[in-house]
Amino acid sequence: MVQRAVQPKFVRDLLSGTNLGHPLHPSLTDAAIGAWLSAGLLDVAGGSDAEPAADLLTAAGVAAAVPTALSGFNDWADTIGPERRVGLVHAGLNTVALALYAGSLVARAGGNRRKVKALRFAGFAVMGAGAYLGGHLSFVKGVNVNRTAWQEGPEEWTPVLAASELGEGEHRTADADGVRVLLYRTAAKVHAVASTCTHMGGPLGEGTIENGCVTCPWHGSTFRLEDGGIERGPASTPQPSYEARIQNGRIEVRVPPPGAQTDVAKEGARRRGRRLLVRTSAS
Repeated sequence: MVQRAVQPKFVRDLLSGTNLGHPLHPSLTDAAIGAWLSAGLLDVAGGSDAEPAADLLTAAGVAAAVPTALSGFNDWADTIGPERRVGLVHAGLNTVALALYAGSLVARAGGNRRKVKALRFAGFAVMGAGAYLGGHLSFVKGVNVNRTAWQEGPEEWTPVLAASELGEGEHRTADADGVRVLLYRTAAKVHAVASTCTHMGGPLGEGTIENGCVTCPWHGSTFRLEDGGIERGPASTPQPSYEARIQNGRIEVRVPPPGAQTDVAKEGARRRGRRLLVRTSAS
């Protein structure tokens, strides 16, 4: 159900943090946790004068928890096995915490400040357990961690494949100094990007290639072959891309020198802008 709900590109990109440069969910959790933690501190040390501020922070946390939960469910939909089960408990605990904080806002109307604080403290305890599981998912299970963060690739031109083994319009995966690279050949050039999807480690070599982009077969993240940029989430980190050339009948690749990657990205953006202008003028 969640996978169907987040299927539209706009929803998927927004909740995944595709245009943010890293997953959206961890950023949003800071807003809710920070507000509720501050409310708890005021309950402990602020006295009666701080009660309005504590109530305001509680309401702010409740408001922030809604988009946080939506982005979390978006990420959870891409998990399987133990990660999915832990994520479900994580979501359940956070839902209970949200209900307790919302209950404290309702109790505030009755004027029972002791009950208000009790509900907030209970909510904070449950939220802490949920946050622990969230950290476990990220830092132990590696959910939504960039799967290419430690891949470096060769700095010098390195032969990876015979040019005769890659025809025009074909793609292959090859080893480049210990890094798996996806190669795609057009009439004009050979494109090379990391073959491991940055999102959840999917094999891009088994994906589909269309309109200069490769789509991961696992979760549908789509990357431009010219520079590794993201065309569609849930990925939030671009694919590492490499320079490629044909030399002495062999395809060679290397990590772009400093500044070259930026030039490629700018050229790609210029070409995409030109195509968009042509389509707009034609319509």
